[in-house]
Amino acid sequence: MGNYDDIINLPHHVSAKHPQMSPWDRAAQFSPFAALTGHEAAIAETARLTDARPILDESRKMELNDRLQIILEYISLKPETAITYFIPDEKKVGGSYHQVLGTVKKFNETGHTIVMENGTVIPINDILEIESPVFGYLERD
Repeated sequence: MGNYDDIINLPHHVSAKHPQMSPWDRAAQFSPFAALTGHEAAIAETARLTDARPILDESRKMELNDRLQIILEYISLKPETAITYFIPDEKKVGGSYHQVLGTVKKFNETGHTIVMENGTVIPINDILEIESPVFGYLERD
């Protein structure tokens, strides 16, 4: 005789107090749960690459300043201008390079920013390159 021979053929017990659990609820007891919520997002953020912020030497800063002065001098002509600038990352060291192509609307002296016609605001200290056909016209004269 085995250990459970006395109960093996008895009917399944059904509680009079507690209703029987549905198969759906019963299965939910064994479903996996995310013990580390946000862990995958943290890994993805760590793996996201950023570019290093470039350090411009004084001669490059002077060249960019001269180009900016020329653009501002001819702002009424609305020359098409391509400005490459650096945007610092909000979450980690570094950032990314962006380029905007359009016309300069104004220069904000107090905020040290350039405002483009499309509404893009670019801090002067983050500018890496300024290109415009105006520079080519001035070299011909």
